[in-house]
Amino acid sequence: MKSKSAKFNTQKYLPFKEIKEGVITMKDGSHEVVLMVNSINFNLKSEDEQLAILDMFKNFLNSLDFPLQILIQSRILDLDDYLKNLDQLGTNQANELLQLHTKEYIEFIKELIGLTNVMHKTFYVVISDKNIPTQQSLLAKLFSAKPTTPLDKFQEIHSHLLNTASLVANGLASMGLHSILLNTKELIDLFYATYNLDIARRQKLFNVSSVDATIITALAKSKTPEK
Repeated sequence: MKSKSAKFNTQKYLPFKEIKEGVITMKDGSHEVVLMVNSINFNLKSEDEQLAILDMFKNFLNSLDFPLQILIQSRILDLDDYLKNLDQLGTNQANELLQLHTKEYIEFIKELIGLTNVMHKTFYVVISDKNIPTQQSLLAKLFSAKPTTPLDKFQEIHSHLLNTASLVANGLASMGLHSILLNTKELIDLFYATYNLDIARRQKLFNVSSVDATIITALAKSKTPEK
């Protein structure tokens, strides 16, 4: 009797099941949005500035009535495109001296990369609706005559998370921290790089600019043909 080999799908181990309109739907039914936040050089600030920033951060945390997840990712800085552009600029440079200096600078960067891994830190704030107080009361939901469709429910969740993200972004801005809300494509890129650390730098993700449905559907399309 010929037995069929079992196909294992790593997607079942992922905690999320869908990304739509910049909202991550988790397998436990909760939803999340992600803010990417810039950094400030705290050590270059004066002592008074440092104390002021710490005080503002304390006030920001105390003003929240829901938890936040702060995520910091350290990755090897990808300088391939940067070096490629420099090489193109050096080739097109009419001044021979500037062309020589450009090539020497490229060699210096390559040597630096060969000696040590240049790391780049990226900061994220994850906001979940799991512990965020809902805007609509339970009694209003019970006595509402209009039935709620899945689309209406998602739009309500989407709007609520956007309002919460705006509140968080304003609080961060008071400390000089600017943030942007990641869209569907940027979230897929983030997950791809997170779960494919070894190959994300060498192999870029497929074009997902038009993807706005489930991430499972997008990532399940393998280039390897089925046997």
